[in-house]
Amino acid sequence: MAARIAVIGAGAFGEMHLRAFSQMQRDGRAELVGVADLDEALLARRAEQYGVKAFTSYQQMIEETRPDGISIATPDHLHREIALQCLSAGIHVLVEKPLDVSTEGCQEMIAAAESGGLLLQVDFHKRYDPYHRELHDMAASGCFGEILYGYAYMEDRIEVPRDWLRKWAAQTTPAWFLGVHLFDLIRWIAGSDAQSVSATGVKKKLVSLGIDTYDAIQAKVMLRSGASFSTDVSWVLPEGHEGVVNQGIRVTGTDGMMEVDTQDRGARCCLRKPTDGRPQVGSGMQTPNLGFFRESRDKLGRPRYSGYGIESIQDFAENVSHLIAGGSLNDLRNTYASGRDGLEASRIAVAVHRSMEAGGALVDVSRTL
Repeated sequence: MAARIAVIGAGAFGEMHLRAFSQMQRDGRAELVGVADLDEALLARRAEQYGVKAFTSYQQMIEETRPDGISIATPDHLHREIALQCLSAGIHVLVEKPLDVSTEGCQEMIAAAESGGLLLQVDFHKRYDPYHRELHDMAASGCFGEILYGYAYMEDRIEVPRDWLRKWAAQTTPAWFLGVHLFDLIRWIAGSDAQSVSATGVKKKLVSLGIDTYDAIQAKVMLRSGASFSTDVSWVLPEGHEGVVNQGIRVTGTDGMMEVDTQDRGARCCLRKPTDGRPQVGSGMQTPNLGFFRESRDKLGRPRYSGYGIESIQDFAENVSHLIAGGSLNDLRNTYASGRDGLEASRIAVAVHRSMEAGGALVDVSRTL
């Protein structure tokens, strides 16, 4: 039984959701029933491109389409209210990371999902990267012995906060936009929740551009297992950097170690800069991350989307299909990033911000309630 899925948020990452579900619809694995956004011009483009009914009100979309599941790809600070309304309507929910920018919001969503017996899934797509999966599986099988320490970093080029997220970049930080990916990866790979955090942050470049948020945040996360991880996140890399995202992770244990360079995967290219005034995304030297997203064409000329950025979203529709066919949430246990995983990542992020406000003081993660 194919799940009926709707999308809230048609922006840059909302389009990833539309790609994922429209492909599943062509394959008979899901039905894409609607997309909602406040931008009417954007909605019109998405509706034409993906053949989906468009709404400026997600409440109206819910009423008219009666979806089994909804994916939420709105700015971070809007997740809470939308998710709670969807859950109260008895709809399974996928939320883009972070689940919420407060632990209270996360807990409200979890309570609503549990009381309704509903799926609450978080799109931590870094878990679906095959390199990260290998790292997780090796750690789980004891290849590294006891994990002692690690390091993870994720850096965006400056156009992400300056151009892509200009309208709401000041309402978030690189710890929320990027760091939660790393906080979730660390917990997942090490198999341990966080105990305490210390962090510092810097505001210079973006403030000079009129965007009051952090350029970079450095945090040390101590786990209950005794392991510790250092993390660096920033989103002010210069436009000349060859990747929109620069990222990697390293894990060391008593019996082994592993490093994953998730930015430079061996593919490099150099494209000409436009000479006719037309924009050309990614001109100049590039190291594309083809593992995250790739668009190709099938034999009939139809678009085909692949990569872990697509697979993580499609996983939600498959989970919903399993549930409406009579399966249980218990069947799916530990196979996806749950609301509780989202809560733990947000707890770390909240502690990071509290530590920065306190000049780098050590903050007990368990107290971020």
